[in-house]
Amino acid sequence: MKNLQILTLSKKKYTYNILDSIETEIEVSENPYDLPLEDFFTMAARINKKRSFLFVSKVLGKHLPINPNKGLLTGALLGARYLETVKGTECLETEKLLDSFRRGESYRCKAFIPDNIRPVVIGFAETATALGHAFFNCFQSAEYFHTTREELKQGKPEITFEEEHSHATSHRCYIPLEMIQNERDIILVDDEMTTGKTALNIIESIHAKFPRGVYTVISILDWRSEENLNRFNCLEQKLGIKINVVSLLAGTVQVKQHGEIVNRQTNAVYNKRVEAAVEQIDLSSFFTTTPYSVNNQLNSYAFIKETGRFGLTSSENISLHQKVRAAANVLNQKRNGKRTLCLGTGEFMYLPMKLTAEMGRDVFYQSTTRSPIFIEDEVGYGARYGASFPNPEDQDITHYFYNIPLGYYDEIFIFFERKVMLENLQPLLKELEKLQIKMIRLVFFSEYRGDQIENHNE
Repeated sequence: MKNLQILTLSKKKYTYNILDSIETEIEVSENPYDLPLEDFFTMAARINKKRSFLFVSKVLGKHLPINPNKGLLTGALLGARYLETVKGTECLETEKLLDSFRRGESYRCKAFIPDNIRPVVIGFAETATALGHAFFNCFQSAEYFHTTREELKQGKPEITFEEEHSHATSHRCYIPLEMIQNERDIILVDDEMTTGKTALNIIESIHAKFPRGVYTVISILDWRSEENLNRFNCLEQKLGIKINVVSLLAGTVQVKQHGEIVNRQTNAVYNKRVEAAVEQIDLSSFFTTTPYSVNNQLNSYAFIKETGRFGLTSSENISLHQKVRAAANVLNQKRNGKRTLCLGTGEFMYLPMKLTAEMGRDVFYQSTTRSPIFIEDEVGYGARYGASFPNPEDQDITHYFYNIPLGYYDEIFIFFERKVMLENLQPLLKELEKLQIKMIRLVFFSEYRGDQIENHNE
């Protein structure tokens, strides 16, 4: 393996050589379910001066296509771990969840965290919106929302905080005041912690306005150093709070940069382009339109309630899963390819993942992203193929998709929370046609503007 070399130094130490330029040495200290590292991630090089490397998750459905059941089960395993470690209660579902995870099979389990545990769960945009919701599924009586990078026309966010190393640093929380103005435990869900700064930033932001005694940080991977761990201890002492941390894999990462990465070509050149058939599918009748939209000329359509961006209760979540099954029946009737890709967009990840899980075998899930990554077609590297395109909802922002091989999929379903005009989608459609995808289905969940919402929701 030329550009991503994994050397096992011992049972607990691993070295990843990324593009012959970045060496990351990982020492694993906790692996409670004894799951192989290669089940969780591979690595890639980021085009980002703030952080040069990226853990490319094999369970999130962001940069790599996944079996959607693995994404949902990862959230459930974190729920089991939370119950076992934070609440000190045996989780009777753990072995069944692990078996399903290893096999890549669906496992329908009822919410197993009892109703006397009533936290507020917060998923981090954009990467952990689906993970946060999948974790929230474990609770019988909780509330959930995810942060957003969107700046809405209506209302001001109750909480804002920064994520310094990200490409889009500002997080906003548009939620009912009563959801946060209480003393309930707060659970923050992110995909991985390298320093933990993002978690500390949001804890300080929440505590300044809505103080409470206990916060919990949930993350698949926890790579905090001794210095980072001390920062958590210092904040606990400063604010007089308790911060629990739960992960599926914990340890430390040492990074050595041996040289600048050569700027590789990010788009492959293909001699043949297939003109795809394009179909639009409206799922808005299954979901609830909100009064919220962004201050943007390209898209004045409203967001929907069921993402959790504006808050969701456990009882509403049960109703949501019934809606998803009904909507999946519509999509299944459209399917005619042997190999299908479902593509979420940006923060809109959970509903596409959940729908994909209802669509049968040989259906894979991933999402577009804001993260630019160096492309290199080498086995094991985290971004073997990739393309960029202007966000059809805000063309000042570049979006990307990765790891869609030439000619691999017969059809693709692309999920947009809000309707997008076809002319704004042309750059994305052209990139997909280069990959010889013959059937492209555009799936919209909201086709209503603000002045149409009242009649629609009646």
